[in-house]
Amino acid sequence: MRALAYERVTDAAAARQLVAGEPDAMFLAGGTNLVDLMKLGVARPGLLVDITGLPLDAIDHRPDGTISIGATVRNARLAADPGIRRCAPMLSQALLAGASGQLRSAATTAGNLLQRTRCVYFQDVSKPCNKREPESGCAAIEGAHRDLALLGVSDACVASHPSDMAVAMVALDARVDITRAGGEATTIGLEDLYVAPDDAPQRETVLGPGDLITGVELPPPPVGARMTYRKVRDRWSYAFALVSVAALVVTDEDGRIRDLRLGFGGVASRPWRGRIAESRLLGTIPTGSEIRDAVRAEFEPARPLPGNAFKIELLADTVVAVLCDLTGIGNR
Repeated sequence: MRALAYERVTDAAAARQLVAGEPDAMFLAGGTNLVDLMKLGVARPGLLVDITGLPLDAIDHRPDGTISIGATVRNARLAADPGIRRCAPMLSQALLAGASGQLRSAATTAGNLLQRTRCVYFQDVSKPCNKREPESGCAAIEGAHRDLALLGVSDACVASHPSDMAVAMVALDARVDITRAGGEATTIGLEDLYVAPDDAPQRETVLGPGDLITGVELPPPPVGARMTYRKVRDRWSYAFALVSVAALVVTDEDGRIRDLRLGFGGVASRPWRGRIAESRLLGTIPTGSEIRDAVRAEFEPARPLPGNAFKIELLADTVVAVLCDLTGIGNR
């Protein structure tokens, strides 16, 4: 049996110092992903630093419309928050689509953003995985990759990011508050939290040892915005996305798209902002075929494998359905 130390902290500086000072230390909050990986032998921390005692569990609706969400806010509470359901309903929808009720009651905001891939080869310690063991190989490329990524991948890794919440947040232009190990506070865009696998797939975010996510900020949505989150999966019950779409749209009276934000899930190594598709559709009154072409353009740099190439057309069809439901523009 491997020795494991546990520390429950009530001081953020002490928490950061503990993790920064131990190479195999990790923060623990809800533990819904970490504990599973420990059971599988994938994660092997020597020290768990429990941060649930830190004052990071508030949801603050500010007068300017900004919403501040603490790092340890539970997913169930965030999904049920009246202000979230009113101002950012696609975030609530994504959380409800993302896990069972039991998991939502334990999982936290920061933990959801930092959850590891559900690639079966990453979770199986008997198989080679560059994310788990650098330079050991990627079994998924020649193996079962139906559920894995096409965008933001490399020769070293094709794992997909599993978070539903993060897909909605990236479409909401979320920003992440971070306190560095040395105490410096910074705020970055959610897209900038993640790094591409490239030659170091074991490194998934810009966080260093002891860096602590303290919260997420959502700017006020634009006036007249309509939004939704749609997830396509093999079964309706608790399952990860084959593809998912978070869409926020504002149209003029004639149906022309004035503002559009698209988040894609299930297709990339991180929650993917569909900026190419957005730029093609902005200022237009698109038909269904034009929406499909815009989504296909997003995938021009993609690296599909035989088992997951179908996701491109599945996502394109889903975006058409979502924009049609929000505005009716795809019916033409």
